[in-house]
Amino acid sequence: MEIMGSLRRNNMCGNLRLDDVGKEVVLMGWVQKRRSLGGLIFADMRDITGMVQVVFDTDVNKEAFEKAEGLRSEFVIAVRGKVLERQSKNPEMATGEIEVYADELKILDTAETPPIYIKDNDDVSEQMRLKYRFLDLRKPQMQRNLLLRSKTSKVIREFLYENDFNEIETPFLTKPTPEGARDYLVPSRVNTGKFYALPQSPQLFKQLLMVSGMNRYFQIVKCFRDEDLRANRQPEFTQVDIEMSFVDVEDVISINEKLIHRIFKEIKGIDIELPIKRMSYQVAMDKYGCDKPDLRFGYELINISEIFKDSEFNAFKSTYDSNGMIKCIKIDGSADEFSKKGISKLEKFVKTYGAKGLAWLKYENGEIDSAIAKFLSEEEKKQLVSVLELKEKDIVFIVADKESVVNTALGALRIEIAHENNLIDENKYELVWITDFPLFEYSEEEDRYVAKHHPFTCPVDEDVDKIESNPGEVRAKAYDIVINGDEIGGGSIRITNRSLQNRMFRALGFTDEEANEKFGFLLEAFKYGVPPHGGIAYGLDRFMMLLTGSDNIRDVIAFPKTQSATCLMTEAPSYATEKQLKELGIEVTEV
Repeated sequence: MEIMGSLRRNNMCGNLRLDDVGKEVVLMGWVQKRRSLGGLIFADMRDITGMVQVVFDTDVNKEAFEKAEGLRSEFVIAVRGKVLERQSKNPEMATGEIEVYADELKILDTAETPPIYIKDNDDVSEQMRLKYRFLDLRKPQMQRNLLLRSKTSKVIREFLYENDFNEIETPFLTKPTPEGARDYLVPSRVNTGKFYALPQSPQLFKQLLMVSGMNRYFQIVKCFRDEDLRANRQPEFTQVDIEMSFVDVEDVISINEKLIHRIFKEIKGIDIELPIKRMSYQVAMDKYGCDKPDLRFGYELINISEIFKDSEFNAFKSTYDSNGMIKCIKIDGSADEFSKKGISKLEKFVKTYGAKGLAWLKYENGEIDSAIAKFLSEEEKKQLVSVLELKEKDIVFIVADKESVVNTALGALRIEIAHENNLIDENKYELVWITDFPLFEYSEEEDRYVAKHHPFTCPVDEDVDKIESNPGEVRAKAYDIVINGDEIGGGSIRITNRSLQNRMFRALGFTDEEANEKFGFLLEAFKYGVPPHGGIAYGLDRFMMLLTGSDNIRDVIAFPKTQSATCLMTEAPSYATEKQLKELGIEVTEV
């Protein structure tokens, strides 16, 4: 190994072009691969900007050529040389019109053969990628993802600074509060037997900052939730957290539309149309079966319950009589594309979402063909043709069940069919604000109402009187921004009246004593003059998936966790020593 000596980098590998021909450059980076052709050695040299071909020629510098004979993949090298135009150009490389003829070579460090290839699309398992993440991050696509994330954070900060937001940090070691997910607890050595919690979000602190008169706040901050993980969920995630004083819903949406426009313009070169369309929560559920609809394709859910109110088909009639719902989606002109085997596969799919079954019908030669056709009256068939506006070769999928099951199952089926039939334009961006969320949702597991978003969301003024009498019909001053079927951000106007906040806590099942124990510091602050305020929080990791076109959240996070919340590289979490546990007053019981 040699140190850098007098060499000082003055150019980056991926930045050289024809305009640089004749220039003497000093480059530093990694060897991607080496090829020897008699008196010439070619080395592809890589840094974060890209790759360039370096030529070692005995006629240019014999010593450099002899050193180059020992180069291997991932050696770290420094090269001094002259930029020349390539005779055999490579259109696949950004630097493919030039090459660097080396006059000096220093090997800064050697490398063992890597356990994974340093190239995109190498088909290595994700476990290996995460175990050797420091090597995985050398891949061009991974570096592009992280650089784009960095640029996106810069664009967000610059926009918010321009609009008078103040970047303020909030604590990581704080009080456990029930905000919807399980807290990560941190034991206190100084206060034995007591615990901090890592924040699920800075929600209470940003409200307190508004009480403090800070007017406009933001931070790009880590949040922590000890949840059962799904494919694109992480125990620690990054939030762009924003709060504003003296605002209503329109003010928050307006400034955030401008922020979203700036991000798409500077990151993707796309001018999104403002104002962004809006859709109420109820319309989203009725038409798409979920509160984060993907609007890049059709297949809206259609309620056909009334057709079967007097039906002799027991499966539909019993659903109608028990206040359930019968809905369908229609796929235009595609009947021939769905075989019995394919339909059976879709039936198994909807059953994973709680549906008891999946009925179907095809419209061919002016007739309804279906396994359930013999159970339907001629009038019901006639109404189906009329209501659904059936045309030749249309196919219809029907689910009958309670409303929540029907919406969930058909909403998922809608997306599944669109993916299976390649009907989604991956280069298209469809944005929508979802508004008028319910303030509460009923939890069958807990047999009580819980907050749809969080306990500090303000109800719509005209629904306040229903909080005790009819909580299920209370709407919230809440809003989500949905892009291509993903909820990218969500927020609300906050409750700022102590009396109303106490009513909200009681509706959620908190006694006055419990509310004071959990949120006493917030309620105390509410005694001393609170401005109307509201905000929004974006999931930066999810936003970056969208902007990079990735379908894996771990591809946009430098050092992510697995689905079991472990880090394969550092082997975290790990066991504490007996000494550490004793200092904390903790005894571990094997479960």
